[in-house]
Amino acid sequence: MDCWKGTEGRSWIYPTLIICANGFFSTMRPSEAFLTPYLTGPDKNLTLEEVTSKIFPVWTYSYLALLVPVFLMTDYVRYKPVLLLQGVSFIVTWLLLLFAQGVVAMQLVEFFYGLVTASEVAYYAYIYSVISTDHYQKATSYCRSVTLAAATIAATLGQLLVSLAHVSYFHLNAITLASVSLAFVCSFFLPMPQKSMFFHRKDSPETLPGPHKAGTTLDSHRPSNCQEDKSSTVSAERPAPEKPAEKAKPQNHMLRVLVQLGQDLRDCYSSSKLLCWSLWWALATAGFNQVVNYIQVLWDTRAPSHSSAVYNGAVEAIATFLGSATSMAVGYVKLNWDLSGELALGVFSAMDAGALFLMHFTENIWACYAGYLVFKACYMLLITIATFQIAVILSMERYALVFGFNNFIALVIQTILTVVVVDPKGLALAVNTQFLIYSSYFTVIAGIFLIRSAYTVISSKRRSVSMDGEIT
Repeated sequence: MDCWKGTEGRSWIYPTLIICANGFFSTMRPSEAFLTPYLTGPDKNLTLEEVTSKIFPVWTYSYLALLVPVFLMTDYVRYKPVLLLQGVSFIVTWLLLLFAQGVVAMQLVEFFYGLVTASEVAYYAYIYSVISTDHYQKATSYCRSVTLAAATIAATLGQLLVSLAHVSYFHLNAITLASVSLAFVCSFFLPMPQKSMFFHRKDSPETLPGPHKAGTTLDSHRPSNCQEDKSSTVSAERPAPEKPAEKAKPQNHMLRVLVQLGQDLRDCYSSSKLLCWSLWWALATAGFNQVVNYIQVLWDTRAPSHSSAVYNGAVEAIATFLGSATSMAVGYVKLNWDLSGELALGVFSAMDAGALFLMHFTENIWACYAGYLVFKACYMLLITIATFQIAVILSMERYALVFGFNNFIALVIQTILTVVVVDPKGLALAVNTQFLIYSSYFTVIAGIFLIRSAYTVISSKRRSVSMDGEIT
């Protein structure tokens, strides 16, 4: 046991291995691609209308309500307790899904799943609190690769079990329960971090800049000031002799952290480049979540699961593989993203809109599957570019904050879409009509960034002509 403790303290390998195991088992959910057929089948005997308008919207509402409290709690309790909470929520979700009946019970399933997704920030932030910055890139790569691999394996396994072994959806959910339970067990073996990004920064000497950094940061007004000005401000406002006094006043410390978070957001979004990428992130992620949340309902209307072969797992597996392949390909593309980024956002968002229009107008399930593959691949490509561009501007602390805030804005937009388009208190449109709305939504996104791209190109040419005139 002492040997393990020594390994935990000295090496980045042990925590990375455990968090990757946690990520693998929590993502290895072969039943997820068959959720709608399961709910509308003999096991739960719900109607498509109940699933669409009464059950699935609860996830959106609970996710939005829980995201900010869970984000703050994650940093305050230092990640591991929230990962344990996520594990408990996973288990409760699938126990209810297996053994509970009725609309209210399934709404409770969606609530606990909202808690699961709100807790994902702990998974992505944990590793940065227990390893040195030298290993950030490798650890991040491993964590994200493991989840993509698990999602692909889960969807493939689910399809094979359903199509070849004729395993019931109930038993698929039982396999998922076993997998998420293993993820919960893995969480117990994670080392407890001694620092966090915001509330416990003072426990981490390496995050505090030296005097020379403080001077240069305070004088800087470029976008890159998002990397160091927070640490500099904290260092200036909280000299070492005053730390014991702060511990005696936790409520003041909490208020100071919240004020600092607000200042951080203001400073980061003062960068027009970051604001542009974040705007696309929020708008597109809201639409993407809506499509993913209701795509199985659309498939079930095109090819009813009670009378047709279901290939949801195969489609999700291929879509995940294409998404990871396009994401990897971004690393080998050499472009000036300052000039071409907005054009890429506009063009690929237009492709997303086209894919959604295809899904709306076609009655062929295979064409609908193809449209979904194009849609998900384009989104994964763009979100990878956006993530990279934002990460270039920000430090790790600021990246986590902007990541969380962008997702919060996306959830607000998604909630508005859900209330207006899906909820019985709104328009309560049929799922086919919903996808017409979503395709129009992505058309608007494409138009915004294509117009913005044209404006950027024209402005760049004018500046070039002006400079040439001054030189001559």
